[in-house]
Amino acid sequence: MTKKILILHTGGTISMSEDKTGKVKPNEKNPLTSLTLSNQANLELITEEIFNLPSPHMDPDHMLQLSLRLRQAQAEGFFGAVITHGTDTLEETAMFLDLTLDSKMPVAITGAMRSSNEIGSDGLYNFRSAVMVASSPESVNKGVVVVMNDEIHAARFVTKTHTTNVATFRTPTFGPIGIISDGHVAYVQNTIARQCLPLTNIVNNIYLIKAYAGMDGTLLAALDSEATKGIVIEALGAGNLPPQTLPALKKLLQRQIPIILVSRCFNGIAEPVYDYEGGGVNLQKMGITFCRGLNGPKARIKLLVGLSAGLSGEKLAHYINA
Repeated sequence: MTKKILILHTGGTISMSEDKTGKVKPNEKNPLTSLTLSNQANLELITEEIFNLPSPHMDPDHMLQLSLRLRQAQAEGFFGAVITHGTDTLEETAMFLDLTLDSKMPVAITGAMRSSNEIGSDGLYNFRSAVMVASSPESVNKGVVVVMNDEIHAARFVTKTHTTNVATFRTPTFGPIGIISDGHVAYVQNTIARQCLPLTNIVNNIYLIKAYAGMDGTLLAALDSEATKGIVIEALGAGNLPPQTLPALKKLLQRQIPIILVSRCFNGIAEPVYDYEGGGVNLQKMGITFCRGLNGPKARIKLLVGLSAGLSGEKLAHYINA
């Protein structure tokens, strides 16, 4: 039986080329659209160039368009889908889709660290691997995954860890959920059950701030506005902030602006451990929600999805850690 796989190209390095000066630029036409893959028996690849954007140009409205197209693909009988994407914001798009797609259809997102005409280009290889994952029965009900460098990572935890290395995508603390070896897809971990919220609109003005030694309330005060819908803070250590930030935080909480706290550490989770001024115990008592296990960009996406779905108060706090 032939499996239909939807290919959605969005742009990024995987679709770019290096010019004579060594600078990488977008092409008018994605070079992947004219490539053919070997070993495609029983697969029908349907290709659409939904965007042609550098990764930093992607925003939640583009992510919503992708989500809506994938929901339509499920209804059209596609077995799976592959998205090619720039790597700078790939993890955020993956997270958004994982939170908004309520289907068992495999969805694999991939990209490249080297453009199409550079020596050692990884784009076609990663693309072929993503097609293998999206067409594998083992990928059903695994949620959205990121496929790069022979590894399969859950959208929830994967992050870009190096500016140029082809092995940049890693999952701190937990590791990849699967590998691609000798033409086979093998999963070595189960994915975490997730609550999906299919969206039709996006709430904007969700901000992300990173804490630092000696931080005061200046940046937080700048966000003290009716336009601000939510804030994520990458806090120190297990989840602590300098005491000089507390007055500004209290004003934001009085406005009923949800504040989500994660750790700025590469590994580990944020949790209220320390009971001192600015410590996690104190921050939780103030009404700040701890988000366990997500990094700042992922927590921001989850807050955005929750708010866009109309969640607030205890329901929102519960969703952030669901």
